[in-house]
Amino acid sequence: MLKLFAREKDTQVPKKFDGVVEAVRYAPDGSLQVARIYERRGPTWSDWLLISRDELIRRIKAGQKFVSGAREEYLASTFAVKSALRLVSVAGKEILLSGSLQGEHDRLDAPLF
Repeated sequence: MLKLFAREKDTQVPKKFDGVVEAVRYAPDGSLQVARIYERRGPTWSDWLLISRDELIRRIKAGQKFVSGAREEYLASTFAVKSALRLVSVAGKEILLSGSLQGEHDRLDAPLF
């Protein structure tokens, strides 16, 4: 049976997540330097926060789920989510990637600031 307007679900994005990475800044070597995030605080969200790469990795290792995305204007706790962040080990080095992106250094699906 053919469905008109069938929606494809992205299975990589978790239904519930602890933080949204809105924008990033990279160091000259290609690693993430600073990320601008929103973090879940119960039923609502924080204002944006700046966290370091080490802090983001620590939170992901602790079991928190992060996605890349942006807050929708005039809709306080609503985000347009792009993809889930993942921590990958390549040649003994930890790399932050989002969605299906691959690479030798950190690559997140978020704009620069």
